[in-house]
Amino acid sequence: MYVRRSAAVLAAAVVIGAAAPAIAADSSPSASPSASPKPAYPAGLYGTTDPTYDGVWRQSLAMLAQNTVGVKPAKGAVDWLVGQQCANGAFAPYRADTAADCDAKTPVDTNNTAAAVQALVALGGHDAAISKAVTWLKSVQNKDGGWGYMPGGASDTNSTSVVIGALVTAGEKPADVRKDGKTAYDALNKLALPCKDDDGGAFAFQPDKKGKLLANADATAAGVLGSLGKGLVVSPGKDAPATRCVSEGLPASQQAAVSGAAYLTDALAKDGHLTSTLPGAEDQPDYGNTADAVVALAALSGADAAEKPLRWLEQNSAKWAKQSGPAAYAQLILAAHATGADPRDFGGADLVKQLNATGPTPQAAAKATDEEKTKKDDSPFGVWWYVGIFLVVGIGIGFLLSGRKKGPQA
Repeated sequence: MYVRRSAAVLAAAVVIGAAAPAIAADSSPSASPSASPKPAYPAGLYGTTDPTYDGVWRQSLAMLAQNTVGVKPAKGAVDWLVGQQCANGAFAPYRADTAADCDAKTPVDTNNTAAAVQALVALGGHDAAISKAVTWLKSVQNKDGGWGYMPGGASDTNSTSVVIGALVTAGEKPADVRKDGKTAYDALNKLALPCKDDDGGAFAFQPDKKGKLLANADATAAGVLGSLGKGLVVSPGKDAPATRCVSEGLPASQQAAVSGAAYLTDALAKDGHLTSTLPGAEDQPDYGNTADAVVALAALSGADAAEKPLRWLEQNSAKWAKQSGPAAYAQLILAAHATGADPRDFGGADLVKQLNATGPTPQAAAKATDEEKTKKDDSPFGVWWYVGIFLVVGIGIGFLLSGRKKGPQA
């Protein structure tokens, strides 16, 4: 679920990295890699890593996760997110200089915009920003009814699904948002593998160069949510069975969701987790996509359907989350929320506390701290009374210890 977890983003990062000009080495004796100052990022931002590609995404996920547990983000964090929006309504992943207007070179995209919409809806009080963002998303809908990561890019399952989530949370009906008569559900149905295929029921990210659809677990988790008309935050669904290629009169989008969930269930059956498909990471667990799969399964069939991967995450995700930062903690909290689990006791970890620590102190937490301090200061005895108590207790313990040492010699 990083920058909507899409292959398009990974490819873009590779291209950008390859095209970046080489920096001439400083040949002076004092030059060293450690001499480079660490860039200063805004105080309102969650996480400490480079936000160039995922700033708005991780900020939005963090706030959505906090909202599910009643935590109110710091005003500075909210202001930072709102400030990333361009005049046309779109969001870029990160704009270091928000005083400058966005232009044609500003890398706005559908994923960060859709995530921001969902976060701002949850926060409340940002109707104008939400309306502008939704209008922009509608303006870049493709002729097949879907959305690509970048405006005008080929539709993909992940982007189309996260935009569906934004439309729904903003009060829109995705089935009524059309381009050339096509809806987002039409686009998703075309990205679902036919039942005759070995991986029938799964979703592809996009067709390959030959037009073939290849099963993608990441895209399938997103596609299930999109086909159900769900956003990033879901509650446990009803016990609808996940069965491949059902035909009991269900609408095509519902059939796609049920079949996609069945594919995920099969993929998770052996180990309880999905496996990474990134180059060089073969045979390694994919924690983020496993969390997404938990949300998708729970959204369709309820908590029981996602129990095995949820338990696996509880036992194995701590190190990954610590290394990955706010978006990872948010994913785990959203998985817990979708299944009714306690994110404050997730395999023994307090995910809420850990997420809060990656950003500015939330308003609710700050208020509680102030109230606690005031309560202590307002004590009729005062702080010195507590000091006196501790001194008396300490002296008493000293006598006891002294008596124990001297007792046998008496």
